[in-house]
Amino acid sequence: MIQVQTFTFNRFEENTYILSDHTKECIIIDPGCYDRKEKEALRQFIANQSFIVKLLLNTHCHLDHVVGNYFIKTTYKVPLLMHQLEVETLRAAQAYAPMYGFPAYEPTDADQFVSEKDTITFGASSLQILFVPGHSIGHLAFYSKEDGFCINGDVLFRGSVGRTDLPNGNMDTLMNSIFTKMYALPDETLVYCGHGQTTTIGHEKKYNPFCAVSV
Repeated sequence: MIQVQTFTFNRFEENTYILSDHTKECIIIDPGCYDRKEKEALRQFIANQSFIVKLLLNTHCHLDHVVGNYFIKTTYKVPLLMHQLEVETLRAAQAYAPMYGFPAYEPTDADQFVSEKDTITFGASSLQILFVPGHSIGHLAFYSKEDGFCINGDVLFRGSVGRTDLPNGNMDTLMNSIFTKMYALPDETLVYCGHGQTTTIGHEKKYNPFCAVSV
């Protein structure tokens, strides 16, 4: 069974996730740790749990989700996996980081590109990859059918959806991702969001003002 640990980091209150199982292997998704205190909190948790970090994943590459990439890659000597369409978004982060309060941002490059045809594996666990663009051009989500949850980045929030007024954002594309990919998951699926609290597919289908569906 996969255990999910949430950390909320940086001035954008971004949710960083550590996924682990009984083997003690773990993966880190969207590290938003920026300052020394945040990095130490993440490092200390991993050390206290005796975790072995295997992979670093980005759902997408907006700055608030990648400011900790360099720290994770260099501390744990692990590869960064993301969708190939996010390359330019990741590269652009360095140019605008100081304007958003991250003057010490350290850039990184992807080590491996993944898509829906791939599967993320660590320990005795696996995650299905969903391609869910709209908020960002190469946005991915990571779904565990066995454990009934999805790490969905900035696609779907409790009572809201990801913004689409950033470069390469598109509301029609986002809605298509939600209706055809996210809403194809079981209603009881727990959705871990890039910001804010968790929700479920069923709750958003019923109550989300942007994408509720009649039943």
